[in-house]
Amino acid sequence: MSLRISRLNEQGAASTPSGHGSIPKHVAIIMDGNGRWAKKRSLPRSIGHSRGVEAVRRTVGAALEFGIEYLTLYSFSSENWSRPKEEVGYLLNLLRRFAQRDVAELHQQGVRIRIVGDRENLAPDIVDLIERSEALTRDNTALQLVVAFNYGARDELARAMRRIAEQVKAGLLSPGEIDSALIDRHLDTAGIPDPDLIIRTSGEQRLSNFLLWQSAYAEFVFVDEPWPEFDRELFANAIRAYMARDRRFGGVAVPTA
Repeated sequence: MSLRISRLNEQGAASTPSGHGSIPKHVAIIMDGNGRWAKKRSLPRSIGHSRGVEAVRRTVGAALEFGIEYLTLYSFSSENWSRPKEEVGYLLNLLRRFAQRDVAELHQQGVRIRIVGDRENLAPDIVDLIERSEALTRDNTALQLVVAFNYGARDELARAMRRIAEQVKAGLLSPGEIDSALIDRHLDTAGIPDPDLIIRTSGEQRLSNFLLWQSAYAEFVFVDEPWPEFDRELFANAIRAYMARDRRFGGVAVPTA
């Protein structure tokens, strides 16, 4: 399936992205730059995070429009707990408000919500919101919105290895049966295809402990604009860049006659 995204140029005419590839099935985004966006405007970091939620809404709407099947958003890492207590509290309250205000609308749009990350030691009300959001939207098929919350890729891999080791210790699994497919099934993202495209905003060019296992053959697009400025047009441009690339997955491209 090819992608057709129209946008208006300076004369108001529609333009279409170029590229020989197809639309990415799974796009993952590292939403970076809320604090820097606010600092540049002499605003509290909390305002930057609030504007970041608005960018989430725009991005989910665009993903639905573009026909993307999976959208993963890196919302709160396992390392973010080291931030100032007031900022962490504000971020948790944003999650609460998002679950209370946005989930019903996403459900109406046919969006399935899935949360990945460690749920141990989270506040009971946060766990309850996560579970209720997942249960409400479980049968939706228009888009799978995967939210990485209290997520760190190394922590995810360590937890998966512990689960596998427990099965080996119990005699339910032999070491020779451990392969990449088995590891996939023990990750938080079990059942979710690996991302085709990873986008990071705010000009930084690193993964920051995000989907380390799953990103083995992902394409990367780095956007200079901070997350609060991310919109449909920037999203479309990132997809255009992806579509223009030749994905070989370690192989060699075969020339056409």
